[in-house]
Amino acid sequence: MTPARADAVARRYGEVLAVDDVSLRVRHGEVLGLLGANGAGKTTFIRLLLGLERPTSGRVELFGAPPNRESRRRVGYVPQGLGLYEDLSVGENLAFAGRAFGNPPPRLDPELEAAAGVPVGDLPLGLQRRLAFVQALAHDPDLLVLDEPTSGVDPLARARLWDRIREAADDGAGVLVTTHYMEEAEQCDRLVVLSAGSVVAQGTLEDILGGATTVVVRTGRWDEAFAGLEAAGLEAALVGRSLRISDADPERVREALEAAGLPADVETAPATFEERFVALSAGTIDR
Repeated sequence: MTPARADAVARRYGEVLAVDDVSLRVRHGEVLGLLGANGAGKTTFIRLLLGLERPTSGRVELFGAPPNRESRRRVGYVPQGLGLYEDLSVGENLAFAGRAFGNPPPRLDPELEAAAGVPVGDLPLGLQRRLAFVQALAHDPDLLVLDEPTSGVDPLARARLWDRIREAADDGAGVLVTTHYMEEAEQCDRLVVLSAGSVVAQGTLEDILGGATTVVVRTGRWDEAFAGLEAAGLEAALVGRSLRISDADPERVREALEAAGLPADVETAPATFEERFVALSAGTIDR
């Protein structure tokens, strides 16, 4: 049975259509990444999927039925706000969650164990996020839902949290995770990209890249090249010592540089996922 699914889900707030016709599946043993810029509708969609809000239209299911108290007991959820009580200690938070889900408090790593009596609000953000993960996983959920779980933590802590995400999937849980870090998106098994509440791309990383290319410009006068390309209506990004122009015609790039009197090497290269994501989010390419 599929842990979670959404069929043509929409959510409207007055004149604002926050989620528009979104369909997806979260399968056992996979990490599904939900990507989008701020305001794309990711958090609203998660709240709809968990039954915390009602869709204006469409249908959501957890384990084959509309979300309810019993199905949500099979979910481990880490919201953006972490879902912790800051005025309670680490131990008290875990004891409360254990009573709610009917499981004993989990074992802690030495650093969290040493902070068991400390109010959560006094902990650094990295430890708070680790605690939120421990709490979400303590009852061995069949579905793990994580909304920006590594935001604001250092790279090492992010890597450790992603190890936990992969372990949960390897143990058979379905995982739905939102992130704005492109290197994290590349760790997902499948991806769904939202823009303005709608799905603009989905599939594996290779599916979404789809053979997209970028024009790479190498020149010793990159600042002048940047200005010349901008004057020709071509948006370039400086990456290292090269300029990259996504989804552009290389001949048009060469003509713009020649018109500006700039010698340069112009070639085509595979687009990065970040370039593809930016283009999809901005609506500058076909879906």
